Amino acid sequence: MNKNLIAKLMIGAALVGSAAGCASWDSMSGRQKSTVVGAGVGGVAGAAVTGGGILGTVGGAAIGGVIGDQVGKRR
Repeated sequence: MNKNLIAKLMIGAALVGSAAGCASWDSMSGRQKSTVVGAGVGGVAGAAVTGGGILGTVGGAAIGGVIGDQVGKRR
């Protein structure tokens, strides 16, 4: 695996983790938490699939957020 890709994935994971940590996680509903987690996972997956491409990362985060929202709605 390319070192540059690994570095980008690690930076993305750190950003997602810090954004989730800064949010008031306790006051969020289950649906909102699912949306945040889905967006984070989707962004990392999109970056991995496209080799760290910006559009793949943003697209993956958007799709993951929508999926997370729909999964959270059923809880």
